Amino acid sequence: MRFWGLIIVACLLASPVAAQTLPDVLPEGSELSSRAVQMIGLITVLSIVPGLAVTVTCFPFIVTVLSILRQAIGLQQAPPNMLMVSLALFLSWFVMDPVLTAAWSQGIGPFSRGEMTLAEAAPLAMEPFRGFMAARTDTETFTTLQELRPGESGPAAGAPLSLLIPAFLLSEIQRAFEIGFLVFLPFLIIDLVVAAVLMAMGMMMVPPAVVALPFKLAFFVVADGWALLSSALVRSYF
Repeated sequence: MRFWGLIIVACLLASPVAAQTLPDVLPEGSELSSRAVQMIGLITVLSIVPGLAVTVTCFPFIVTVLSILRQAIGLQQAPPNMLMVSLALFLSWFVMDPVLTAAWSQGIGPFSRGEMTLAEAAPLAMEPFRGFMAARTDTETFTTLQELRPGESGPAAGAPLSLLIPAFLLSEIQRAFEIGFLVFLPFLIIDLVVAAVLMAMGMMMVPPAVVALPFKLAFFVVADGWALLSSALVRSYF
C-alpha cells in the first residue's frame, strides 16, 4: 500500500513538469533553442556519414581492389578485414580531402556557425561531391540508368542524386574489377607455374596453393606492392 502511495505522489509531482512543452523549455528564437536545432542537425549528419563514405567517395573502388588483392594472394584472414577497411578509409580520406574541405567551407561550416539553415547548407555541402561523382561516372552506365527513368535528360553533373549515386557506384565497381584483373594476373601465373612444376615432379597430393603462397608473398614484397598499388589507386583520381 505504501508503495502505491509513493507512485501516486511521484505522478502528482511530475505532472507540472510533464505539462511543460518544448517552447516553454526552449523559448523560440533563444540561443539555446538554435543550438539545440544545430545539435540535432549535426547528429543527423553524423548518422549518415558511414553511408556517405560508401556511396559518394572513392571508398568502394579502393576497398574492392584491396579485397581482390587479398584473394589473389590467397590469404583469407591476413591482413584482417579491419585493417583492410582502415587502409581503404585513410586512402579515401587522402583522395577526398579537397572535396571534404570544399564541402565544409561551402555548407557545413556556415551551418555550424548559424549563418544558414540546414535546408540551405545541405545542397551547398553536397555540390563538391556531386562534381566528384559526375567526373568519375561512366557515360554508358549513366545513360543506361537514365533511360530507365522516363523524362530524365541532361548531363551527369545536373542529374538528381537518386540517379547519379547508383551510376557512380556501378562505374566505380566496374573500374575496380578492371584493376582487379590486372592485379590478379601475375599471381595467377605463379599459381599455374607452381601447379605445372608439382605435376611434373609427380607431387599431385601437395596442394599447389600452399606451395605458391610463399612465392606470391615474396613477389609482392620484392615489387613493393603495397606502395605501388596504393600510389596507383590514388593517382587514378588526379
